[in-house]
Amino acid sequence: MNTVDPLPPAELVKPPARPSAVVPEAPGQPWYSLAGLWRRKTTVIASLSVAAILCHLALRFGWRAAPGISRIPLLVTLVIGGLPLVYDLFRKLLRREFGSDLLGGISIITSVLLGEYLAGSIIVLMLSGGEALESYALRSASSVLAALAKRLPSVAHRKHDTQIVDVALPDVAVGDFLVLFPHDICPVDGVVVEGHGVMDESYLTGEPFQITKTSGSAVISGAINGESALTIRTTRRAADSRYAKIMEVMRESEAKRPNLRRLGDRLGAIYTPVALSVAVLAWAVSGEAVRFLAVLVIATPCPLLLAIPIAIIGSISLCARRAIIVKSPVVLEQIAECRTAIFDKTGTLTYGEPKLTEQLTAPGFTSAEVLTLVASLERYSKHPLARAILAAAQAEGMALPEATNVGEQPGEGLRGTVSGHRLLVTSRNKLIALKIAGAGQLPPVAGGLECVAVVDERFAGILRFRDAPRADSRSFVSHLGPKHHFARVMLVSGDRESEVRYLAEQVGITEIHAEQSPEQKLVLVRAETAKAKTLYVGDGFNDAPAMMAATVGMAIGQNSDVTAEAAGVVIMDNSLTKVDEFMHISRRMRIIALQSAVGGMALSMIGMVIAATGHLSPVNGAIAQEVIDVLAVLNALRAAFPPKVIHDL
Repeated sequence: MNTVDPLPPAELVKPPARPSAVVPEAPGQPWYSLAGLWRRKTTVIASLSVAAILCHLALRFGWRAAPGISRIPLLVTLVIGGLPLVYDLFRKLLRREFGSDLLGGISIITSVLLGEYLAGSIIVLMLSGGEALESYALRSASSVLAALAKRLPSVAHRKHDTQIVDVALPDVAVGDFLVLFPHDICPVDGVVVEGHGVMDESYLTGEPFQITKTSGSAVISGAINGESALTIRTTRRAADSRYAKIMEVMRESEAKRPNLRRLGDRLGAIYTPVALSVAVLAWAVSGEAVRFLAVLVIATPCPLLLAIPIAIIGSISLCARRAIIVKSPVVLEQIAECRTAIFDKTGTLTYGEPKLTEQLTAPGFTSAEVLTLVASLERYSKHPLARAILAAAQAEGMALPEATNVGEQPGEGLRGTVSGHRLLVTSRNKLIALKIAGAGQLPPVAGGLECVAVVDERFAGILRFRDAPRADSRSFVSHLGPKHHFARVMLVSGDRESEVRYLAEQVGITEIHAEQSPEQKLVLVRAETAKAKTLYVGDGFNDAPAMMAATVGMAIGQNSDVTAEAAGVVIMDNSLTKVDEFMHISRRMRIIALQSAVGGMALSMIGMVIAATGHLSPVNGAIAQEVIDVLAVLNALRAAFPPKVIHDL
């Protein structure tokens, strides 16, 4: 039995002042230090370039200074800003990374050699501004996850004997006793050892209910305590809590580079030699080196450097606003290539809200008695069947007595004491394994879900449930082929075959795999992924191995949250419509990104021809390239705004 003896009572007096519930900033140098400036070097270089160009124009046309004096700001920009950029590009060249930004480095060097300092400074501005914009967009895209992380308290109230002392969160150890005051945010995962109240866990789990907590109840970090003070025993360090996982997810999401950006590099690898060839040819035919520079300036592929990442980040932000957390940006491209869809059953294609449909009792027990005892205990459980039992008891107008000594071990069932009766709610197989008295009276297996009630070590009754399919499950499954080009749709579940087949018939799936353990699901998904790219949609709980094996893993439903590490996408709302929205956002992102990149390159190639014929100076070419950049970026920004139709269910 998973119970803990309560601690001696203590004075639960809230300290007069406590630090605000925010996450302390990551250790490091402040932004104004040399290290901080270096981390933001592209932003600093871009700002310097703008100031230098404005200063140059003011000196030359405002004060009509001598050319040598007016060029000083430009030289400063080329030395301070251009050299680091050229150095970075040179390192890429040594690694044989012939990206699209190589043209920018060649243009900077050529502009210095030819004395075209203004054109060179504009190129520095284009390159550094593009990188700074991408960095800013990446930080902005993670704002939803950052908002989650900021809710984590920085201190905990540790209880020792009758004293309560505030300690830093990293100093909390497993086994410490912490006090949660009313409306506190729980700092770590743990188990209640003293007190009785409710907690709001919706911020993490999406569960819309207040969860009742008493001795033996599990609590999770990030949950908001209700009106009563609780004492908990920590079961995980802060670094291992759910909120710590959120921070880890945020860092991983920012660090991963999506395939579509690599597609931009591949496009640049083709575009770069073409531009160099045109520039060399223009120089060779005309004998004017300035044409070489003019071609390279307008050929600088900023649409590739800017438009593609902006489209990606815009789509991630749009997803976040639609309650879709994209942990791995690469899935935005991969989802369009998936041809096999594999679905878990409970909470994915069903509501995950089974209803009590039948109740059978053993001799010596009544249905009302068994339901009252079971419902009293199930108030302290988060299992989907618990809500169905409570709903049935509420419909009967039953008064539920208080339960004590509540404990729940995974795979063992829910235990507790109700009105002096020792109660166990478990499975059929566990009942037989425990050799409970009356186990031979179990009725035959039937379709649907069930739980078995044991009262005072005697079989008391069995409760049966049905989990209804979502209203949109059938339409969603049927449209995957014609709208999203899926060739196969499979239903995989750990439930009995009769229940899985019943649901499959309801939603229109013909290929099923029932009674699958997590290990068997993993083997199945690996085999399917070897044949074609796969999408696995589950509740993010027991499906983690299968999600990781699939091309795209998606967590959905009441058990999904941003700590579902295996999933590349987390659907925060309990809705299949959001899955369809993600597919549409992904397809639209790819179209917009390629429109912006290819369209920008096409305009640049037209400008290259004009520059090669001598009708475009390097400075005018740089200005023309900026106009092209603006057009490409404006088009890419469309990805951040929802279209009129974002799903077709």
